[in-house]
Amino acid sequence: MKTKDEVWETLSSEYIFRRPWLTVRRDDMLLPNGNRIPEYYILEYPDWVNTIAITRDGYFVFVRQYRPGIARICYELCAGVCEKEDASPLVSAQRELLEETGYGNGKWQEYMVISPNPSTHTNVTHCFLATEVEPVSVQHLEATEDLTVHLLTLEEVRQLLIDGEIMQSLHAAPLWKYIAEKRLI
Repeated sequence: MKTKDEVWETLSSEYIFRRPWLTVRRDDMLLPNGNRIPEYYILEYPDWVNTIAITRDGYFVFVRQYRPGIARICYELCAGVCEKEDASPLVSAQRELLEETGYGNGKWQEYMVISPNPSTHTNVTHCFLATEVEPVSVQHLEATEDLTVHLLTLEEVRQLLIDGEIMQSLHAAPLWKYIAEKRLI
């Protein structure tokens, strides 16, 4: 199968909205086939991180919090934003895990990099796998965070995925990869 790798040309860009957590840009785009999209909206975000954190005794460290966008309380991986002062996505992930859960140390590896939405988002999510993590501190939640920490077995995580209880796709993807690699599907 032959593919055509041609990029769209940006004829002009205009910022519509700029805030620390949301920047919206309107581009005038010209497609390779000559068609034009005069209003194509791009959302600019910093890169994000999330972590599959597993304790020394095999429990998965999850957080549970209310998500206003879908008006539900959800189980999620520990996740957050790559801050400018962080030296790397790994440092961001380690900081977020410690702040949100009090867990740290362990063996860390970047597990996968995925896009929240390659059509409209400029950022990527760096997904990490941290094994042998342990409690090293208390939570250090920001004023805008209200979450609880839960230790789950692999079977509980698998069942939450099957039941559609892990709603955040950027968290479900690395968890399904982990389960597939462990041949637990």
